[in-house]
Amino acid sequence: MTYGIAFAPLVPAIVLWIALAAIIVITALLLVGRARGAAVRVAALALILLALANPSFTREEREPLSSVAAVIVDKSPSQNFGDRADQAAKARDALVDRLKQVKGLEVRVVDAGQADGETDGTRLFSALSSALSDVPTDRVAGAFLITDGRVHDIPDNVDTLGFKAPVHALITGHADERDRRVAITAAPRFGIVGQSQTVTYRLDDQGVSGESAKVTVRRDGEVISERSVLSGETVKVDVGIKHAGQNIVEIEASPLANELTPVNNRAVVPIDGVRDKLRVLLVSGEPHSGERTWRNLLKSDPSVDLVHFTILRPPEKQDGTPIHELSLIAFPTRELFQEKINEFQLIIFDRYARQGVLPTAYFDNIARYVRAGGAVLVSAGPDYASTTSIWRTPLDAVLPAEPVGVTEKPFHARLSEAGKRHPVTRGLEGSASDPPRWSRFFREVDTRNVSVPPVMTGADGQPLLLLSRYDEGRVALLLSDHIWLWARGFEGGGPHLDLLRRMSHWLMKQPELEEETLRLAVQGKYLLVQRQTMADTVTPVTVTSPSGKTRELTLEASEAGLWKAALAADELGLWQATDGTLKALINVGPANPKEFSEVTSTVEGLRPIARASGGDARRIADGSAIDVPRIVPVHASSVFRGESWLGVRMRDASVVRGVGVLPVFAGLIGLLLLLGAFAATWLREGR
Repeated sequence: MTYGIAFAPLVPAIVLWIALAAIIVITALLLVGRARGAAVRVAALALILLALANPSFTREEREPLSSVAAVIVDKSPSQNFGDRADQAAKARDALVDRLKQVKGLEVRVVDAGQADGETDGTRLFSALSSALSDVPTDRVAGAFLITDGRVHDIPDNVDTLGFKAPVHALITGHADERDRRVAITAAPRFGIVGQSQTVTYRLDDQGVSGESAKVTVRRDGEVISERSVLSGETVKVDVGIKHAGQNIVEIEASPLANELTPVNNRAVVPIDGVRDKLRVLLVSGEPHSGERTWRNLLKSDPSVDLVHFTILRPPEKQDGTPIHELSLIAFPTRELFQEKINEFQLIIFDRYARQGVLPTAYFDNIARYVRAGGAVLVSAGPDYASTTSIWRTPLDAVLPAEPVGVTEKPFHARLSEAGKRHPVTRGLEGSASDPPRWSRFFREVDTRNVSVPPVMTGADGQPLLLLSRYDEGRVALLLSDHIWLWARGFEGGGPHLDLLRRMSHWLMKQPELEEETLRLAVQGKYLLVQRQTMADTVTPVTVTSPSGKTRELTLEASEAGLWKAALAADELGLWQATDGTLKALINVGPANPKEFSEVTSTVEGLRPIARASGGDARRIADGSAIDVPRIVPVHASSVFRGESWLGVRMRDASVVRGVGVLPVFAGLIGLLLLLGAFAATWLREGR
């Protein structure tokens, strides 16, 4: 119960102040003039002024409110190193039990810092702010952080905490911890395919000095460099960019004896490969209706540098035209097919037949070019089945089918079983219906001795499109010259752009068009595992998280040739997947997450903010035992720590449940007081 006096003036406050000033002046005059009855007169005037102020006696019924202390438990991945998680659990139980023994103290316990695949670093003060968001600042008794000391949202000064109460840090881990990490000091984000980029890294050892380590550099899992590096040494390594898209560069150091964790012995640098230009050589034979189909497709692609030659005047042609009147450019055969052949990523023969322009030795060069990793595409017409066919050259060793004739009748191109799974032809628009929703072809080259299953079939189920590999190179054979009907929109046309573009990109080894691949992709908060295969079944995939946890996933068929599974991407860093044969890598979030950059426990990070608030930061591990200080309630102090104790600031906050009011000058009592004052003045004057 709380008692007091409240005022509810009957006149404006300015009137009361003027009246008070007048009474003071009158009192001074009466005292100076030694007038009789001065005290009685002043008392009467004071009662009148008090009546105008309208005082009331108050009685409040107050309910005391508890003080609130928050306990924030660090659940970040670094707390899983060593025995920190066990230390934190024991400290939490002991601390909460001691806090609950303090009378008038409410305890709030919050787990924070869990890996979610989005937040980089441990953010305990954000969790503290959320835990106390509904608590008035005059009720906050303090905060306790149970952590390894690696916190990444420490306020710059104590004023930004939002309350005036102690912050205590109970540090898990041990003072003699040692750890090794690879720190990236400079790395490019992009690189031109076929060129090299330089990555700079440093070997950091904590808790030791003068040690050396074997550092292995890998690109997409392939070892490209190994060397010995001293602790603290900065090293540069050149990395060749092999393909478009992400090139994952791993830099891994050998373990340090008795180190805390090997997780941060590896750093990851994703470099996006960008193709400068894809050089394509297009050689067209005799003119035909679809001659410009390939040229238009390749010229529309800004990433393609096209060299196109059309054989309009073979050497044997003799029509009497004077040489000086010809405007044709001589075909630079020696330069293209001997000196610069390896500069091209793809060579296309569009209805080309031997016309004496290319000697047999040059076809032998093209065959060697394919075996060494080059690509050839043959768009065949009747020329392929003629006596001048390029099959009848050294190219027969790499071409996947021998021509035996030509069939001329209408037919719909269809996807074979292999074609439904192959990334070049899978899901082509219109392929799902029977017959397919695209126009017919009217001519096809018949073949035999086919070396690979066709991905598209033509008349009577004969092979129409063959995609094959020879040593390091690739060859595509399209056995009809009527693809231009799709481009011209005949009978509704067909997906010629998709088909031709995918085919040419497969030949140039675009990673997303590989037949057998294992890929990882991030979709929102999930990690998507994709397995492309030509087989009927796939084996389970083992996924390894950045912290080293493994999980086996069973993939489910999404569509023909494509199997998928998903899991929560709840950690930042390098994820790995393997099915025993193929391996895939992807980096989630920043290349080097803060959580794993420094993992040794420390009191130095939190000590400044703790001391500034009146609290303290100290270790709780004493060998294998946990030493949690005593908790002492403190009512008035600026320091809340001692040798073996930590304090909480107890508050006197309360809430009013009821109020009683008794006006002094209300009713008969007020009337009697005023009449008594005037009567006393009259009696004194009457003497």
